[in-house]
Amino acid sequence: MKDIDALCINTIRFLAVDAVERAKSGHPGMPMGDAPMAYVLWTRFLRHNPANPYWPGRDRFVLSAGHGSMLLYSLLHLTGYELSLEELKNFRQWGSKTPGHPEYHPEIGIETTTGPLGQGFANGVGMAMAQRYLAERYNRQGFPLFDYNIYAIVSDGDIMEGVSNEAASIAGHLKLGSLVYLYSDNRITIEGSTELTFTEDVEARFRALGWHTQRVDGYDLDAIEAAIKEARETKDMPSIILVRTHIGYGSPHKQDTPDVHGAPLGKEEVIATKKHLGWPLEPEFYIPDEVLTHMRKAVERGRELEESWQRLFDEYAEKYPELAAEIKGIIKGNHPSDWKELLPQFSPEDGGVATRKASGKVLNSIAEKTPFLIGGSADLAPSNNTYMKGVGDFLPNGVGRNIHYGIREHAMGAIMNGLALAGLVPFGGTFLVFSDYMRPAIRMAAMSGLHVIYVFTHDSIGLGEDGPTHQPIEHIASLRAMPNLVVIRPADASETVTAWKVALERKDGPTALLLTRQGVPVIDRAKYGCSSPEDLEKGAYVIADCDNTPELILIATGSEVHLALEAWQRLKEKGIRVRVVNMPSWELFEMQDKEYREDVLPPSVRARVSIEAGSTLGWHRYTGYEGVTIGIDRFGASAPYKILFEKFGFTAENIENEALKLLEKMRS
Repeated sequence: MKDIDALCINTIRFLAVDAVERAKSGHPGMPMGDAPMAYVLWTRFLRHNPANPYWPGRDRFVLSAGHGSMLLYSLLHLTGYELSLEELKNFRQWGSKTPGHPEYHPEIGIETTTGPLGQGFANGVGMAMAQRYLAERYNRQGFPLFDYNIYAIVSDGDIMEGVSNEAASIAGHLKLGSLVYLYSDNRITIEGSTELTFTEDVEARFRALGWHTQRVDGYDLDAIEAAIKEARETKDMPSIILVRTHIGYGSPHKQDTPDVHGAPLGKEEVIATKKHLGWPLEPEFYIPDEVLTHMRKAVERGRELEESWQRLFDEYAEKYPELAAEIKGIIKGNHPSDWKELLPQFSPEDGGVATRKASGKVLNSIAEKTPFLIGGSADLAPSNNTYMKGVGDFLPNGVGRNIHYGIREHAMGAIMNGLALAGLVPFGGTFLVFSDYMRPAIRMAAMSGLHVIYVFTHDSIGLGEDGPTHQPIEHIASLRAMPNLVVIRPADASETVTAWKVALERKDGPTALLLTRQGVPVIDRAKYGCSSPEDLEKGAYVIADCDNTPELILIATGSEVHLALEAWQRLKEKGIRVRVVNMPSWELFEMQDKEYREDVLPPSVRARVSIEAGSTLGWHRYTGYEGVTIGIDRFGASAPYKILFEKFGFTAENIENEALKLLEKMRS
């Protein structure tokens, strides 16, 4: 090892040690052990430009072992990204750019939010799928615009989490050769040695999953370099390099112990470690000048790499102007809008149309005009109606836009995040009840503000005979509880069209479409007034009303809206002044100004009834505690859906009766 290599590696180590010590919390052990392989990757292989973290031709780096965040922050600072030394000193503090686990922050080079183990691993698979798609669609002979690699450092915890196995399985099946993962095999977790819980042959497992595997010593820089080179040259399968490392490397008393996993070394051990590795005790956050000079070579190297790529792209744009325009749209997120002209229309004469089928018609009507849109289903495409005709399948030997995820919802959610991080707009379908499998990835998408679309079908007891194991009850309320996730439950086929429009145009977070299995009437809006299905964009609107101020408001979502309209007719015939509010999205409604919200739901009208075939949790927000919530607060049952709706009280007659009882109570 050259002196400059050793100096750089120890600088990375002790920036992490000092930051964790100052914060009085964090994970110093992983950066101490993994600094050599990270150094080799970042200085000898990673194609990046610290002056422009958005450069499309860059390699991607994912620190899936997000607890070792100071490893990434140290590398970003040393190589010249806009991450100051002061930010490293403010590690884990309020308002800093260096939180305890990396959060998606592309302007400073952080490619994805990691920390929940396995998520970054699967994000990388999505990034590799995006690279494959972009290369197949846009690369031309002599123009390798999208030939980048996706590198990641993964930990024992990443490998143990089930989501990583699902993602590794699909990556091996698809032969994603742009993936190069470095597995920090330090054999220590929080509770102790991995021998307590984890004795499988990881290398054999990944070989069985179709990965190229190697083993190296984590402190032999030449061996690490040779392994990464071999992995990078392996184009027909993803690669994982099992790197034998030592957590807390250099700590005389804590190396290879769980004590260094999630807590500072402590003042005395910091001194002992610095002495052991020949590092100055003062000052803290010491960076030798020669280290900064050496590591900052990444700035000039990155500038040259990007300029070379830009010259190639400019030449490409002259030869393939239409494809170049598409690429610019994907890079900037400015997608063409001509797909809106192709959106289907529905009418009451269409009869009962399941909103899942309406969704499928939307997808297929716009498929060829939306090259940025890519997606599929967890082996449920015929049920979810998520298959786009005429755009091909994403397979090992062909790259179309229909992804067959297999029965892998955990991985599907996280892979979709990786696709979104690459500039594509992914959608993924499954039954609403199985959104539970995707919840960690949905949360990461919401936290990161990613443009992801979930197609959750079979949205209630309306799916019928499959019974309570497949009938979502608490799921709608659970999804609504998540910040920055917009949940839309359209009332009919026409609203489903608008729901897709909202989902495609909303770019600052994920959107979940909740769709029916059963057919529902296409509402004859002319019969009830002048409301339009495009009013869905406001989250809630008056779909049927009375001549004067209402004395009763019925609030419904999804397939229950037409029941509320039937009840409206019955109550109207009894002389009741009643309004029906269709509320497909709480989140969109709350984005409206107070004046609009109070116009839809006048505070003076206290007699309110909500109708939704799911948990009543949260509905008092709109009904008030004096109001009535018609919902389901128990698990469902196995029976034909019409019987289930009757037994659980989702009939116009029951809504009418509950409304009359409420009015009587409030008048007395």
